[in-house]
Amino acid sequence: MSFLRRRSATPAGPDFDVLAMDPGDWPGNLGAGLLPAPDGSCQGVFLRYDLFGGRGPAMIIGNLPEGSPAREVAEGEVPFEVAQLLQALENDEEVVVTGAEDMPVMQGDNLLIVRRLKLSETRISCVQFDRSDKVLVTIAAWDRPITDDLYALLKPLPAELFQQG
Repeated sequence: MSFLRRRSATPAGPDFDVLAMDPGDWPGNLGAGLLPAPDGSCQGVFLRYDLFGGRGPAMIIGNLPEGSPAREVAEGEVPFEVAQLLQALENDEEVVVTGAEDMPVMQGDNLLIVRRLKLSETRISCVQFDRSDKVLVTIAAWDRPITDDLYALLKPLPAELFQQG
């Protein structure tokens, strides 16, 4: 899968490509967060896409590499990205995962097996899939269904977006 590749030079940021929508393709505000480990390595990146004029994101896309503690959630608990979405919306309602369904989705010529999570808060849509480099991508959206059209917009973002300095 050509869009799932490791970069040869490591920037001061994540050591993997971040699969998300290009900020230029999104009409609202974009925010990004890095999950640092105590040793300074990057344990994940999440991007917040805001269409609500600063009142909270419409979507969060997370990229968590293998071994990231944010990937480890107990059965029934929501993924990190859903928790971040609820926090950004200042929604303190308890939300749990009530089920999951695997479904095949084509992204160009590539087949993804997407896990669609069912949540107790039905206004949240959430899907997850594993990239070939063992990075878990999670998409959580508020009050918007996640359709197959979204996968066509996903691509690696340029490393420059995450360089510090």
